[in-house]
Amino acid sequence: MRLVVVGCAGSFAGPDSAASSYLVQAEDETGRTWSVLLDLGNGALGPLQRVVDPATVDAVALSHLHADHVADLAGLDVVRRYRPAGPCTTPVPLHGPEGTAARLAQLNGDEDTSAVAEQFDVRTWQPGVAVRVGPLELVPVPVEHPLPAFGVRVTGPAEDDPARRVTLAYTGDTDECGGLDVLAAGVDLLLSEAAFVEGRDDAVRGVHLTGRRAGEVAARAAVRRLVLTHLPAWNDPAVTRAEARAVYDGPLDVARAGDVFAL
Repeated sequence: MRLVVVGCAGSFAGPDSAASSYLVQAEDETGRTWSVLLDLGNGALGPLQRVVDPATVDAVALSHLHADHVADLAGLDVVRRYRPAGPCTTPVPLHGPEGTAARLAQLNGDEDTSAVAEQFDVRTWQPGVAVRVGPLELVPVPVEHPLPAFGVRVTGPAEDDPARRVTLAYTGDTDECGGLDVLAAGVDLLLSEAAFVEGRDDAVRGVHLTGRRAGEVAARAAVRRLVLTHLPAWNDPAVTRAEARAVYDGPLDVARAGDVFAL
């Protein structure tokens, strides 16, 4: 199983990256590659095409419905509907919070959700209930954000030994909460948003993590590797990294567009 950083900019697309989008891929026992998108924020459909044909993605999993995590679903609908080979005939599973179909219709400038069903099989997350996509298992965990939000644990075959199972956890957007510890417990890689900065953003809670808070979660949960993401363009990645390093002593990275992490 591997994680490809398609977009990692926080809250809006930055000069060096699209907004949040991450591709998880794994091969099954026949050698078929399965692809799951975790979010598809504004600008992410472009770089996604360097990695995979968007029309062939096997499932999309949404952490929440803010634009910087879902805006390019409208473009994915266009790709699937109007590609020269003809429209995709089987809707792609789209897992998300309550209201996902209405949000996609809104992005398409339409109040009627019936057209959404032509290309997306919208399924509402059930907390803690696993979803299977080929060799991958996705488990949504509620987290804290101003609107319904989920982190996602993804378990699949290890890249170097398909008989071994590995797990990554993606926080989506969240502040510290009980669900975050459940999400991160013992994972091989924690992909954690860290949009806020200690001192600067202390008055705002219930929205985002800082690098330090992400590091504290990783340390408590015995995470094997921490990757910080969702940094707005005005943040200094070195500051966010230093915050996390002060409390977490394991392997640590700040995500960049195009990064690939093999698990």
